Formats: sequence, C-alpha cells, structure tokens
Amino acid sequence: MMKTDTELRQDVEKELAWNSRVDASNITATVQNRMVTLTGHVQNYAIKCEAGSVVKHIAGVAGLANDLEVTLGGTQPNDADLTRSVLQALQGNVFVPSETIKPVVHDGRVTLKGKALYYHEKLDAENVVRPLRGVKGITDSIVIDNPDGPQDLSQTIITDALSRNARLDADQVTVRVNGRTVILEGSVRCLAERDDAEHAVWAAPGVNAVENHLVIS
Repeated sequence: MMKTDTELRQDVEKELAWNSRVDASNITATVQNRMVTLTGHVQNYAIKCEAGSVVKHIAGVAGLANDLEVTLGGTQPNDADLTRSVLQALQGNVFVPSETIKPVVHDGRVTLKGKALYYHEKLDAENVVRPLRGVKGITDSIVIDNPDGPQDLSQTIITDALSRNARLDADQVTVRVNGRTVILEGSVRCLAERDDAEHAVWAAPGVNAVENHLVIS
C-alpha cells in the first residue's frame, strides 16, 4: 500500500535521526503529495548533501526539495583561500581531470566549470569539493565531452549495464537511444534507485546526455 504523507514524514524524521552524520535537531521535514521538503540549517554543505541522500533512499518518496541552509560557524576561509583549497583538492584526486576544470568561488559557493571525458570524473570533482571547510554550495557545470567515444550507442549495451546493477530492478526500466543521448523511462522504487540507473547509463563510453524520466512507483 502507498504510504500517506504523514507516514512518509515520520519515516524521514526517523531516518534523519538514525543517521549519525546528520544532526537533525534543526531540520524540519514536510511532505505533500509524496514530495519532501527539508528546511532548517546545518553546519556544512556535506551534511546538507547527506540529509538529502537519506531522503532519497526512503521508499515512496517521489521528489525532494533540499532547502537546508548552510550556516558555517567559527572562522572560515575567504574566497581566495577557499579557491586554493578547491584547486588542491581537485589536483590531489587522480580520477579528476583537474587541468580541464576551473573552479569559481563567490561567497563560499563553488561553481565547477570546464569539461570531462566521463561522468564519473564530473562526480568525483564535486565529491572532493563537497567536504571542504567553508563550502556553502556547489554548482556543477562541468560538460561531458568525449569526442573519441562511439557516435551511436547500442541500446543492448545500456540495458545489459542496468541488468548487472544489483541495486536496480531493471525489468521496470525502458531504455531508448537517440545518437549519444539515452532516455530512461519506467519506474523505480526510490529516488536513490533513480540516481543509480542514471549513473549506470553515464558509465557507458560515448554517452553525452541522459534524459531521466523514471518515476517512483
């Protein structure tokens, strides 16, 4: 049976309280038509992302608006110092093409610009910046551009990749391919599974765009 909004809100509150990385004392969750909104404030951007991840793994949640504010305490680095920290973090990760990525920092908010060959490089760049002290938010504007990848993707290859993922019910997912764009349709059990399906598709060489139309069952 589909959970009511009240039941979903209770699940969200319990899961946030259960997660030792999240101080939920200043977080309020509201639910309307299975859409969860998080408001309040947290100590850093990494905790904001963790709170969002908690909600995405709850069955029945159809959408998330993470409106948590990051309120940094104590002495924080200025934008110039934070920019240097971001550059060091990017250069220190062997999976990040730091030579093609440029960070722009304004008031603690980091925008990542440039190009990457693969989606995992884009994710890795964001992930190494996320826990840095002084980060209030991240906008990931890195473009996937792999000119050496296949120009036409095989639908079978994409479908097989989804089937190999133990966290996905691939039978409920339909794949369409248009050039180097992959369109996902069908249903999944939670928002986290929706993200998993998209990440699995992005791992295929040659994918330049993903249209994720999966709905939460």
